Amino acid sequence: MTTVQIERRGLMLVLSSPSGAGKTTISRRLLDRDDEIVMSVSATTRPPRPGEREGVDYLFVDPLEFNLMVNRDELLEHAKVFDHYYGTPVAPVEAALSAGRDVLFDIDWQGTQQLAQRARDDLVSVFILPPSTADLEQRLKSRAQDSDDVVARRMAKAADEISHWAEYDYIVVNDDIDACLAKVRAILVAERARRERQIGLLNFVKLLRDGQ
Repeated sequence: MTTVQIERRGLMLVLSSPSGAGKTTISRRLLDRDDEIVMSVSATTRPPRPGEREGVDYLFVDPLEFNLMVNRDELLEHAKVFDHYYGTPVAPVEAALSAGRDVLFDIDWQGTQQLAQRARDDLVSVFILPPSTADLEQRLKSRAQDSDDVVARRMAKAADEISHWAEYDYIVVNDDIDACLAKVRAILVAERARRERQIGLLNFVKLLRDGQ
C-alpha cells in the first residue's frame, strides 16, 4: 500500500518545566526517536558548559551582539534567566516550519508567552511538572552540575515557574520518564494531524472528489 504524504506546515513544540523536572532528557529522547523534529538552537550570553558545542547546543554571543539581535527584531523570543540572556533566532525556525519540519523548544514561560504573541497558530506548548517538590530537589542535587547555592536559587524559582502551568496547552507529570515521553509523542502526533496544519489537504481532497 502506498503511503500518502500530505504537505503540512511544521509546528513549534515547547517543553517547559522547572529546572530538574526532566524536560532536557525528554527533549533528547524525542529528538533521537523522531526524524521530523529538530531542536531550536538558542543564542545566549552565558559561557559554554563543558561539552557544549557552538551552533549545536547554543549560539554563544556577547551581550552587545545579543542586544543588536533584539533591536533588529531577529529573535522570536528572549529572556533573562539566572543572570544571562537567551533568545531564539527567527530565520532558522521559519525555514524549518516552511519545509514541514517541527521545531522543539526548551524554554521557560516568559519565552512561551512571547512565542504565543508572535506565532500562536504554530505553537504547541507542554508544561512538565515534577511528581513532588522533594523529588525535584533530589534531581537537582543528583545532577552535580550546580553548587548548593544555585540549587537553592533554582528551588526558590520553581514555585514561580510552576504558577504559570495554566498558560500551557498540555500538562504532563514526569513521575516516569518513559510514560512522560509517550504522552509528549502522542501530543505531537495529534497536533501534526490538525486540519489547519495540513496545507496540502485541500488539493488532496479535490483529487479524491475528482475520482483520483
